[in-house]
Amino acid sequence: LSRQAENLLCRLQENFEALTEKLTLRNILFGTWVIFNFLLEEMGERINDLEKRVADLMTEAGVENRDEEL
Repeated sequence: LSRQAENLLCRLQENFEALTEKLTLRNILFGTWVIFNFLLEEMGERINDLEKRVADLMTEAGVENRDEEL
């Protein structure tokens, strides 16, 4: 009986360690996804700002702003 109990405890420990690894990996992946989405949003805002500045400079220079050229 004690051997069976020891085997059961070993299996429980192995299962617990496997579950811990999976949860850790999920947390890492989720954190990476959050950071990636933040960076994409930030980059999109910067591109929009750059497009506006280029359009403003073109207006100041007297150049006609045509969307197909941007």
